[in-house]
Amino acid sequence: MRCGQRPAGSFSSGAARLPRLRHGAAGAGLLRRRGGGSMDEREGDVRWDGLCSRDAAARAAALEHLGQAVLRRGGAAAAPRVLARLLLLAKRCPFRDVREKSEAILSGVQKLAATRLGPSGAGATVVVCSSDLCCLLCMSQISDLRRQLNTWSRSPQAELGIRIPRPLGHGPSRFIPEKETIQVGNEDAMMHTLFTESFATLGRLDNVTLVMVFHPQYLESFLKTQHYLLQMDGPLPLHYRHYIGIMAAARHQCSYLVNLHVNDFLHVGGDPKWLNGLENAPQKLQNLGELNKMLAHRPWLITKEHIEQLLKTEENSWSLAELIHAVVLLTHYHSLASFTFGCGISPEIDCEGGHTFRPPSVSNYCICDMTNGYHGVDDIHASPTTTESVCEVEALMEKMKQLQECRDEEEASQEEMATRFEREKRESMFVCSSEDEESAPTRDVSRHFEDTSYGYKDFSRHGMHVPTFRAQDYSWEDHGYSLVNRLYPDVGQLLDEKFHIAYNLTYNTMAMHKDVDTSMLRRAIWNYIHCMFGIRYDDYDYGEINQLLDRSFKVYIKTVVCTPEKTTKRMYDSFWRQFEHSEKGQTTLSPLPLLTTPSAPQVHVNLLLVEARMQAELLYALRAITRYMT
Repeated sequence: MRCGQRPAGSFSSGAARLPRLRHGAAGAGLLRRRGGGSMDEREGDVRWDGLCSRDAAARAAALEHLGQAVLRRGGAAAAPRVLARLLLLAKRCPFRDVREKSEAILSGVQKLAATRLGPSGAGATVVVCSSDLCCLLCMSQISDLRRQLNTWSRSPQAELGIRIPRPLGHGPSRFIPEKETIQVGNEDAMMHTLFTESFATLGRLDNVTLVMVFHPQYLESFLKTQHYLLQMDGPLPLHYRHYIGIMAAARHQCSYLVNLHVNDFLHVGGDPKWLNGLENAPQKLQNLGELNKMLAHRPWLITKEHIEQLLKTEENSWSLAELIHAVVLLTHYHSLASFTFGCGISPEIDCEGGHTFRPPSVSNYCICDMTNGYHGVDDIHASPTTTESVCEVEALMEKMKQLQECRDEEEASQEEMATRFEREKRESMFVCSSEDEESAPTRDVSRHFEDTSYGYKDFSRHGMHVPTFRAQDYSWEDHGYSLVNRLYPDVGQLLDEKFHIAYNLTYNTMAMHKDVDTSMLRRAIWNYIHCMFGIRYDDYDYGEINQLLDRSFKVYIKTVVCTPEKTTKRMYDSFWRQFEHSEKGQTTLSPLPLLTTPSAPQVHVNLLLVEARMQAELLYALRAITRYMT
């Protein structure tokens, strides 16, 4: 990698406020972003404006009005969509007063429902469980509880139309146990600042943020960059930006990101007809489909002719500035889809798949255990013993030490370095996951892109020869950075900061060992990803990759980067198990999350994968644009 050559002092530290939104795009759009009605609009008697305010008095007034509206007329205003939003606020709002009041409103609706049950509902009580919302508890025998659950749909509560939602899933990630994630309300000061700024400015605190916050310095840079791309002044109109995000996420069947940006697209005034399929969008956006698919799956095929076709299409042509903006958005969401699948991001609580109005099942385990994140045998996977963990970590550290000694004693020739690159490039073609593994099901979003059969193929298969992309001839630092910054001011600097942070992020630890230089391992991961894309650094010895990255790790990397929709929990669990030692336990309020939770190293790896992939895609696209311009 060549990013990060500018001095570290040029980057901000701490959780600075995000730039202000463009006029009219304020964070009050939280609930329309998720379900069709914005926080500054009425939904019956329910109004949501004010809940994102940084002013406690404004939030208090908004909460009082919200509670009265929902509980008025015996809860008649409590539509399922409203209750799902309240559940989201009770669980995910960084403002404590909003969380507590939302929970109290839901409790009030439950009590209203319970008082309406009457004699036919005797024996069952709807209460708020201390460990979670929306549990249906019974004070009689377990068999009676099952009978109550089976007749739930015929109960007076159902007839009243007042159904209380409860969260589904295992927290913000399907791969990371909920007890290891940062719980909203228990975050440290820096994380709390990030949470409140994200919520107040963007109108949401999503599951991606709750997983990325394992590494707050990166999250701050990520949020600033994404906010600038989507909300600040730029070449493309707001609705185009979100639609391009939909197109990019859909290439990897990432329904999580598609759903978020469908709501964002509508919130900023996008035409709902466009959502029926790409063929209903303007021809200008349809023309972007070819570049979208090549960037997502085979970026080495992009040529200056593809760029020329977009820039010289008469009334549907793109300007250079617009195209740069679109390319950055496409690469951003392709790589973010990799993170979403790579970390097993769960649906948002108020989205489809994030909550249910059905009562909890009691066939196998206690309801309260379910709400505490203990989900039975599916959460149990074999972990190495402490002794095995120590041995694996020490073996990896010994390899790093030996490789460093070899570097110091003898440097390979350029011919040998080139040979090792070609060998690693060929070997990467044969790294693939087991075809019988099943990934998480996703909704079909193929209507948002063309040529659904087009996917990833190793660039050197089928006798096709693609010249190696030499980073010395075209690099981000010397070429890409200046091109982006010239045509889309400030974005080059934001991207450079994000690349720099991801690549250099380290806590100088390796499991239980401190004061460890991990730069060799981080560089091997980054360069392996670029090697899969045909990008070679002349001064790097690619023989180090096989020494440091085992096969299971390579399988995970290639799957997340090239075909993220095929990522499975088994792949996630299979690499770097040695970092899950027994001493780590619960997450603590520490500025060094890598030291305190087993999942932080895996999240760190995913940040490297996200940024290495994005930079690789950008290099191919920007090189083609540069060739067109010259």
